[in-house]
Amino acid sequence: MENPGPWSAEAAAATGDRIRALRAQRGISLSELARRAGVGKATLSGLETGSRNPTAETLYAIAGQLGVPLAMLLSTPGEPLRVPEVRGTAVAAQLLEAFQDGGVSTELYRLEIRPGLLQTSPAHPAGVVEYLTVFSGTAQVGPVGEPVVVRAGEHASWVSDSPHTYAALGDEPVRASLLIRHPLQPLA
Repeated sequence: MENPGPWSAEAAAATGDRIRALRAQRGISLSELARRAGVGKATLSGLETGSRNPTAETLYAIAGQLGVPLAMLLSTPGEPLRVPEVRGTAVAAQLLEAFQDGGVSTELYRLEIRPGLLQTSPAHPAGVVEYLTVFSGTAQVGPVGEPVVVRAGEHASWVSDSPHTYAALGDEPVRASLLIRHPLQPLA
């Protein structure tokens, strides 16, 4: 299968290699990771071989079950960032920076939330916090059932260890930055 859009065959293969390596490090079978992440076994297999383009929702579900930040699936620590944009139902995210400091991984994304759509992100591991700063538009974000409205020039944060949503209110896309702080867990 061809890799259309911003995902090149090389980027898809590199992400697949990272997923497979992290899964192997944790001693989890492909079937078990697919079950835990709530994705089809064929989908996960296609991601690992680089023959499928991942969605944001799928990558977050896999990263959550592996107990790693999304950036660990998208890039190799210490190498320059050459990461394609990740798209979900409503959100397009571009990883701008990722670093580790004091047992915490920090990821900075440029975010666009398209109007008229709702995206639900799966729960991240315990202790993960997201910080959204809106530059234009109006967003509704946060835990399912408890979202907050964030207007241009405003900021919000929430613990994201439960499913949480992203939506643009009105007809204008939301342009924002998203900072995600992820406590790093040692390998078991």
